Amino acid sequence: MEPTIKQLVLKRFRSIPSERMTFDNPTIFVGRNGSGKSNLVSVFSFLAEAMASPLQAVFDKAGGISAVRNRTSGRSYPPNLGLRVDFGRMNGRAASGFYAFEVRALPNYGFSVVREQCSVGGERRARSWFDRVGTKFMSNVNGMKPALDPASLSLPLVGGEAKFAPVLRTLAAMRVYSIEPGKLSEMQEPDSGTSLKPDGSNVTSVLKEIERQSDTDFQRISAILATIVPNTTRVQVKKHGKNLSLEFTQEWGVKKRLKFEGFSMSDGTLRAIGLLAAVFQRPVPSLIAVEEPEATIHPSALESVLDLLHHASRHMQVVVTTHSPELLDAKWITDRHLRIVEWTEGATRVAPVSEVTRKALRDHLMGAGELLRSNALDPAPLFDDQAKLMQSDFFEELA
Repeated sequence: MEPTIKQLVLKRFRSIPSERMTFDNPTIFVGRNGSGKSNLVSVFSFLAEAMASPLQAVFDKAGGISAVRNRTSGRSYPPNLGLRVDFGRMNGRAASGFYAFEVRALPNYGFSVVREQCSVGGERRARSWFDRVGTKFMSNVNGMKPALDPASLSLPLVGGEAKFAPVLRTLAAMRVYSIEPGKLSEMQEPDSGTSLKPDGSNVTSVLKEIERQSDTDFQRISAILATIVPNTTRVQVKKHGKNLSLEFTQEWGVKKRLKFEGFSMSDGTLRAIGLLAAVFQRPVPSLIAVEEPEATIHPSALESVLDLLHHASRHMQVVVTTHSPELLDAKWITDRHLRIVEWTEGATRVAPVSEVTRKALRDHLMGAGELLRSNALDPAPLFDDQAKLMQSDFFEELA
């Protein structure tokens, strides 16, 4: 499936002073510990939260705007935080458009929205757009006059309008996952099960909702789990009073079967069921970003994990972060799927693979995993255009 987000432009976001990235589906960000991979994918959760909660609450949750805004660049350009996403799909259909905003930090941890734009549609005359400068709002959609607060975004307010609703829904439906096995081993309070939490701590409710909507998908989860965790043939959700827990069935030989509660299972098994719930949850996310899915999973099972994520890319956009050569051994991975993340001169940089690496992959001389083991999975050269990108305006003339 074409990626939901074709391009992402960041200005002064966390450890990233400025970056322009294009996406395939799946896209795999490869980098060492501390290179900034988590900061990179956190932009998706930041955007999703900003569509559902006040921007002040989103910044507060992250530790304030000072914790989100990068502060390492020079004095020749304003220290504003900015994001822009260019879309390839919305609501599961091919679509064109973009959404961008820029925020200025103020004294005493305050902030204000400098500018915000959204454009959706085909040819220029057929596009629907709004352009917000400070608290002044303009749009070619009649009847739109939102009362704007300087510290609030416009899109959550006007997202009920049919023209802009697909943008709001697409951004709000992005999810980032770093599954914590300890959370899955505990008793869990039930919830609606319509969205897996980032750490997997409501996996029991999500599995119950999957089973309610599609018993076929629920059975597929057990089938795939068996390829990742040998002899584990079934997962169920058990009720204990008001709480829920996971129960796993292991089988071997003839009629030899044991059942185990979640707290008895390995971290790798729990992480695997968390990933399966993320992929099969209902409703389907527009994008999932999975951080280091290889953690605590045996190398021999990683092929099944990556095949799962590859399968998921047929229904949603998939982004993965990793530093595992074993994960990159999958034969379907090509240069177009890879982005290299590096920590360079106090900042996170992202680049496609180098021409030499691209040729090695395309000519099947070495796989991505082999190149990483040989320390030969190299990024393309970085050009000195970062200041230009920082100073450039990523908004457009819409009127």
